[in-house]
Amino acid sequence: MLENPLVATVLIFALIALGEWISIISRARVPMLLTAMLGFLVLSWTGLFPDDILEKSTFPALGAILIGPAILHMGTLIPFSILKSQIKAVLIALGGLVVSGILILTIVPLVFDYPTAVAGVGPISGGIIALIITSEKLTEIGLTSLVVIPALVVAFQGVMGMPLAMNFMRRYAIKLQGEMDNGTFVPVSSDDEQADNKTNSIKTSMTLKLFFVFVGAAIGVILGELTGIHYSLWCLAIGIIGVKFGLFETKTLEKSNSFTITMLAIIFVVIGTMADVSPQDVWHNFPAILLILVLGTFGIMLGGYITSKLVKWHPFKGMPVALTALFGFPADYLLCEEVSRSVARNEKEQKLLFDELLTPMLIGGFTTVTVASVVIAGVLVQTL
Repeated sequence: MLENPLVATVLIFALIALGEWISIISRARVPMLLTAMLGFLVLSWTGLFPDDILEKSTFPALGAILIGPAILHMGTLIPFSILKSQIKAVLIALGGLVVSGILILTIVPLVFDYPTAVAGVGPISGGIIALIITSEKLTEIGLTSLVVIPALVVAFQGVMGMPLAMNFMRRYAIKLQGEMDNGTFVPVSSDDEQADNKTNSIKTSMTLKLFFVFVGAAIGVILGELTGIHYSLWCLAIGIIGVKFGLFETKTLEKSNSFTITMLAIIFVVIGTMADVSPQDVWHNFPAILLILVLGTFGIMLGGYITSKLVKWHPFKGMPVALTALFGFPADYLLCEEVSRSVARNEKEQKLLFDELLTPMLIGGFTTVTVASVVIAGVLVQTL
């Protein structure tokens, strides 16, 4: 029965749906991705899910294709005028990584060794690309026993980061509600109407809208291969520039009725990062992994708090931005969605909260996961 791709897909989809339901009834106190990822681990470890259920599903293959279009879509979510004002989000994200890296590289070698510290510090500051860079170097120099550390750090860092970020974001959203009630709230400006007015009539077709997104993402992938700069940066830039000059609409995947299925497919890919984690791997490397996760998470929060104070942002706004290093996209988008939905008292307030939370979180995620983590991992592995 599980050999059927549809059946396998439905079983994993059920975990995501359960996570969404729990998130709704808990008013976003329990993130959807946390439930889905932990549920997948438990069911895999107990044998209720076969080891190759993701391969049988084939849905993650679609998710892998849709990452580029989704990142381009993210670029269309951020009006250019707002993007220019987000230098504070970049500084906060980098501040968290600096403090985190200092703590790990100082303390972990005293308890274990320097290679163990390097194996964890790159992935804790980002995600899959940093994991690949670190793992390849460890294998190249014969430290294969340490390869499991970056994999497990990436697998579990979201478990620590998402609830913390969710808590800070909820408290900041409640603070914003108070400002709305006393009339001191200033909403984020938007270029949506301006961009929409520039939309060419030929792009009213849903099919053409989606086609243009895929073309833009494909160009980003090609530029990534030609330049050596990761394709996600090109896709993001193409989205930002394209919406500025009217090549794309704002929220382009939503307006082509494709966003939900895109996000679902990418969530399958995220869950797939847990597929090769075994109980034995966790047990044997648990002390080192726990120390790296605790030091990394504390360092990111501390750095985020200090930098938020320096740039005069409220810590409840800045600390989640720093914590995006622990989960990145699509979790940053989903958390903003869950918090705004659960805290808001009406649809208008939900949109105001979502717009306020989303931009710095997306900028923080790309600063850490997409850019800084690759640089940190690439530099540190050369010191081994």
